[in-house]
Amino acid sequence: MLKSKKTILALSIIPQILLLKVLALYPHFVESFYSHGLYIWISKGMRYAFGWLPFSVGDLIYTLLGIYILRWLFVNRHRVLKDFKRWLLDVFAAISIGYFAFHLLWAFNYYRLPLHQSLDIDHDYTTEELVKLTNQLIDKSNGLQNALAPTDSTKVYMPYSKADVLKMVPDGYDELAKEFPYLAYEPRSIKRSIYSLPLTYMGFSGYLNPFTNESQIDGLIPSYKFPTTGSHEVAHQLGYAAENEANFIGSMAAMHHNDRYFKYSGYTFALRHCLHELYRRDSTLYEQMVVKVNYGIIENYKEVQAFWDAYKNPTEPLFKATYNNFLKSNNQAGGMESYSYVVALLVNYYKKNSMD
Repeated sequence: MLKSKKTILALSIIPQILLLKVLALYPHFVESFYSHGLYIWISKGMRYAFGWLPFSVGDLIYTLLGIYILRWLFVNRHRVLKDFKRWLLDVFAAISIGYFAFHLLWAFNYYRLPLHQSLDIDHDYTTEELVKLTNQLIDKSNGLQNALAPTDSTKVYMPYSKADVLKMVPDGYDELAKEFPYLAYEPRSIKRSIYSLPLTYMGFSGYLNPFTNESQIDGLIPSYKFPTTGSHEVAHQLGYAAENEANFIGSMAAMHHNDRYFKYSGYTFALRHCLHELYRRDSTLYEQMVVKVNYGIIENYKEVQAFWDAYKNPTEPLFKATYNNFLKSNNQAGGMESYSYVVALLVNYYKKNSMD
């Protein structure tokens, strides 16, 4: 009886995969029934349960689970040769349960409507439109840098502790929710990960734990990046699974924030995406535009790059390639580096809504 139950559990991963293939064909259903329905109650429930705790419950669960898996593999090491079929059955039964929980608790959001459809904006844009937005972002970023630094060639220093920045992140969503009520963020659950060092070596600045709905931030990244990284992870909490969509929403939340340092982080984050895309399209135009950017902003960009360069290691590309393939297998054709779509959202949003 036990073996038959395990067999059913193990084989249930097949209909789960088939169901996801079907769901990918019905993004409107996923958007209305799951993302704006069931998921809201699931995510809020988990944030009420775990958000008030000062430590990361998700990281603790991963730690205990990792210890359990290592112990189980050690205890059952002889079964690999003596009883391989049942050993494999146990493994796939566990994977199937985890796969189901992962999607029910969060990952069905990978199959929702593309954000440009939800916002009712275009997803294509011309180079001329990109140049126009880039100029606007340069003006905004330069103005903020001039106000926050002693000279235009001095990088901006965040005056708040990293803990305080994380407490301030939701305020940007309070402002953004005035225009988009479904982005209201309550209750709050943003924490520094106890695995910040491993995250850094893997090349990640944060992640969302789908099993506890906690936003986990790499506590080692430069303070300048905390506003946009924290806002990015909150976007994941709110059900925007795609990295490019979370980048757009995160930058918007930072730009809408009442604090000038948050605005600076948000505008320069959006500017960096636009400059990157401009370089990809027309390197000559890029050279003409980048000289308009205050050197202090470039210094902040360099600060972030120097941080990541200091932790480069042979395993980082492997982790990023694995995650990139994971995204592509979950209905995210662009993977991690979807700059073009982020820029498309920015260009077309501001084309429809004039920049304040």
